[in-house]
Amino acid sequence: MKKFLLFLTLGIVLYSCIPIRIAPNIKDYKITNGKRFKRGLPKKTVFVFEDPKDANEFYNYINIKFELEDYYVDTEVPFMVENKPYYFSFYEVEIPTKTINLIPLAIDGILSEAADMGPLMEDVHASRFGNWHIAIEVFSDTEKDCLSEDSISKDIVLPYLRNLKQEYLSTHNYNEVVFKN
Repeated sequence: MKKFLLFLTLGIVLYSCIPIRIAPNIKDYKITNGKRFKRGLPKKTVFVFEDPKDANEFYNYINIKFELEDYYVDTEVPFMVENKPYYFSFYEVEIPTKTINLIPLAIDGILSEAADMGPLMEDVHASRFGNWHIAIEVFSDTEKDCLSEDSISKDIVLPYLRNLKQEYLSTHNYNEVVFKN
C-alpha cells in the first residue's frame, strides 16, 4: 500500500499540469480553412503565420506600407500581382494554451475541507499562455477565395504573401517600408 501511495504521489507531482488545449506551432506558414483554425474566422482558405510582435503591429505595418491612413486597414487592402488587382483581409488571432494545475487545486481542496476556508489559489488553478497568429484571406473581383486548392490565383498570390510575411517580420521601423515600395 505504501508503494502505491508513493507511486501515486510521484505521478501527481510529475503530471501536475494537464493541458486542455495546446496552441498550434507553425514553423513558417500554414494554408488552412479559417473556420477550422479558429472559430470566428471566415470559412475561406487563409494564410496563417505566428506573430511574435506586439498587438496591432501588423495593423500598423499594413497601414504604413499601403498608405491607408487608417481607412479599411484590416478589411480590403488592395495590392497588385502581375498587373491584376487583389484584396486581402487579415485577422489577429490568439490561440491560448490552457492547462489545469493540479497542485494548487489540491491544496485549495484540502484547506477548504480542513479549515472551512475559501480557495486561496483560485487564480492559479488554470494557466493560459497566448500564441498570436495572423490569418490573411485573399480575394479578387473574379474569385471569392484566391487561396483555395482549385483557385487559379493561388500560385500567383502565395509568393506575394510569403514575401509580405518576411518583410513584416524583418522590419522594425515600418516607415522604411514606404521607401521600398
